[in-house]
Amino acid sequence: MSKIIIVTGASDGIGAAGARQLQANGHTVVVVGRSPEKTRHVAESIGAEHFLADFTDLGTVRELAAVLEQRHPRIDVLANNAGGVFGARAKTVDGFEKTFQVNHLAPFLLTNLLLPALLRGNATVIQTASIAARLYGKLDIDDLDNDRRYSANKAYGDSKLENILFTKELDARYRSQGINAVAFHPGIIGSSFASETTSLAMRLTYGNPLARPFLGSTHQGADQLVWLSENSPGRTWQPGNYYEKRKIATRVNPQSTDAQLARQLWDRNENLLAIRR
Repeated sequence: MSKIIIVTGASDGIGAAGARQLQANGHTVVVVGRSPEKTRHVAESIGAEHFLADFTDLGTVRELAAVLEQRHPRIDVLANNAGGVFGARAKTVDGFEKTFQVNHLAPFLLTNLLLPALLRGNATVIQTASIAARLYGKLDIDDLDNDRRYSANKAYGDSKLENILFTKELDARYRSQGINAVAFHPGIIGSSFASETTSLAMRLTYGNPLARPFLGSTHQGADQLVWLSENSPGRTWQPGNYYEKRKIATRVNPQSTDAQLARQLWDRNENLLAIRR
């Protein structure tokens, strides 16, 4: 059955690879990206519509949500794939630490603004997370901007941990209404990811030409995004979980299973974004 699938961060990397595969499989894909040229190129190459949004500016996220719901009152899949790892600590125009906003707060806002369309579609909501949640994440609910303890790795790990906690709480709140949430780690993929970071570990992993032959392809990285988008929650995969290599991950950050922390994070996000129910 053909689905309406929104993919953010689809102008490059696994987002672009996933969009191409899903469109080739007969779905209606909406390509969302930051770069006008790259986003348009991907969309035109597969015959898909596209929209722009810069997640460092939440105003563009709100504009994106409004036009998406107008164009697609029913959405079957929302793949929150946009994100990155950055360098020196910086605040956005909205006043939040850049990694926290781009990787977590912006997709949280987009998902919440699209809830009516997602509920109509009994949608699958996918978060592109990472093993960095386990390697680097140590979330302080009272310091989400990492004002007290910042490093590029910690900010990235925290944001990927937040993606998993968001998945679990979205599932807890909305599964009974038809929404199925899931997160996944795409693997260590050779792409432009981490091109903006000052993290030595990330640069050695992703930017080292000697390491490039050992990295997975963007097609391989998109495998789980496509698999989760096309298959049935509750049968092929289980909602509310974090996946690695098409299996529920067994080695995880202990904080990622903390239901109280997931609730606290959701409530704190709503307060930060002035979301009212």
